[in-house]
Amino acid sequence: MTSAARTLQEYRTSLTPSDVLAQAKRFFSTRNPLYASFLEKEGPGFCTFRGQGGEEVVIGVTALDGGGGGTRVTGSTYLFDMQVARFFATLPELPSSS
Repeated sequence: MTSAARTLQEYRTSLTPSDVLAQAKRFFSTRNPLYASFLEKEGPGFCTFRGQGGEEVVIGVTALDGGGGGTRVTGSTYLFDMQVARFFATLPELPSSS
């Protein structure tokens, strides 16, 4: 994975935007102390966390259009890319429309 791909990651889930943000708040605040981060700001479509060394993690959500519902989740960070990927792995995947 290239450096640019690690700093901005995207995932599609069947959860609602508000459910994704609630899960992000739980996930990032309960990690191993080395990777724990704390809620810094939040709004209807995002939340930001601050971790060790001042590292920032941003999670943004957008409801997907088109009858299937679902949410596009974007995660951005410079150093906590593995934690963002692990968070995405906890979310149910949006089934592909055939």
